[in-house]
Amino acid sequence: MKEEVVLSLRNAVHRYDVNTEVILPDLAVKKGEHRLILGQSGTGKSTLLHILAGILKPTEGMLEISGTDLYAMKEVDRDEFRGRHIGLIFQQMHLIDSISVMENLLLAAMMAGIEQDKDRAEKLCRHLDIWEKRHSLPETLSQGQKQRVSIARAVMNRPSLILADEPTSSLDDVRTEQVIAMLTEQAAEAGATLVISTHDRRLMNHFEHRTLLGGKPGQDSKPGQDGKEVHP
Repeated sequence: MKEEVVLSLRNAVHRYDVNTEVILPDLAVKKGEHRLILGQSGTGKSTLLHILAGILKPTEGMLEISGTDLYAMKEVDRDEFRGRHIGLIFQQMHLIDSISVMENLLLAAMMAGIEQDKDRAEKLCRHLDIWEKRHSLPETLSQGQKQRVSIARAVMNRPSLILADEPTSSLDDVRTEQVIAMLTEQAAEAGATLVISTHDRRLMNHFEHRTLLGGKPGQDSKPGQDGKEVHP
């Protein structure tokens, strides 16, 4: 039985201007797969993640999520699709400070146009050890607690794809292990494919599926040289 491909990126190029072109690797990430995208600054990591998230339309190429051509959609439809099918975890967590942790989680469902599931929000708060903070405002939380809220929000709608940007870049080894465990466990619980984009080489041994973006800082990745899939 052929495995379902959740994320497919083909022939993607993004031009910021006439002098800046980022050529990105083809990707085919299967359902339930945990994929690490590793590269230093200047190798196209941020460009790639924003394209995969449906935020930055590539100049050329096609992105399909669960068989849907994301950039063939109208922007309003793409935003709704993203809310339903893609969970995002960015370095800047973008929590809304004027509403509680629970309300942040429930808002994720409302913005995606789906029924707000209070039981699921409460379950995530328990599992991610933020239960006692569920009625607190995000500005009162520690960085670690904010990160757990961000993870909870990303998986709230049971997305088919979770994208995480540099989730461990400022963490020590112990906290790094904890965050990767949380991400992989929550992805498995949601039945989601997980893609992490990072420069943190400590994560390499945690992932069977790895894509390395090459090039020197300030240079762009090129197929054949970079975007290599590496196995242990």
